[in-house]
Amino acid sequence: MSGNGQRGKGKVGAQHVSRFPFPVSRSCLVLALAVMAPAAVHAQGFLEQFSYEGLRLSGIGVEMGGVVSDRLTAEPSPALRVDYGVLAPRLRVMFGASYFRGEFNQDEITRFAQRLRRVVRDPTGDFVIDVGSITWSQLEIDGDLQYLFPADRVRTYLGLGIGVHLRDGDGTAIEGTFVEDALDTIAAGVNLSTGVEVALVAHLAATVDLRGALTSELRLASARGGLVYRFPAPTPR
Repeated sequence: MSGNGQRGKGKVGAQHVSRFPFPVSRSCLVLALAVMAPAAVHAQGFLEQFSYEGLRLSGIGVEMGGVVSDRLTAEPSPALRVDYGVLAPRLRVMFGASYFRGEFNQDEITRFAQRLRRVVRDPTGDFVIDVGSITWSQLEIDGDLQYLFPADRVRTYLGLGIGVHLRDGDGTAIEGTFVEDALDTIAAGVNLSTGVEVALVAHLAATVDLRGALTSELRLASARGGLVYRFPAPTPR
């Protein structure tokens, strides 16, 4: 009797053994697998669209336009664009470089002069502070992922990317001071771009690019137009 009782207890105990910390029925597992399987297949199909095979030097363009910001004067700005092919259908990889040199606007200069005035002690009060002009030049190198909307000879795009901003400050009033050193910075930024390309002739297109950049010290917006030369696609082997 004791042996049968022990075997009976072993069977009962085996029924309660589970790999989950809570009771799970077989029907629940089947239902969960039925729900997860299509999602897994869809995710796999989405990831299979991405490939390095489409990455190649596809085009080089030059642009000219202007840049405005929240602290500097509006200035002309050239740019270079390099199309490095597609990472997925309609998803283009674009690299670029641009340059501009702007002066701090009058509000910034006035605010700086007022700060200097606070630390000057002059009983007569007839001193004059002439800050002059202070410039800030910037070289930006960026990389974007742009989603393409092709339509016949016209192709529009919307992109998001990151950039590195190399800046250099200059001015008579700050030359050789820690203020000039503080303006000589390297900053990271986030880019948002949109634009259009219109095919003119074979391998040549006109471009219009609108771009915004957000960094810790400046908010920038630019509008440029130019030309891009597209290299012929490699012939399949």
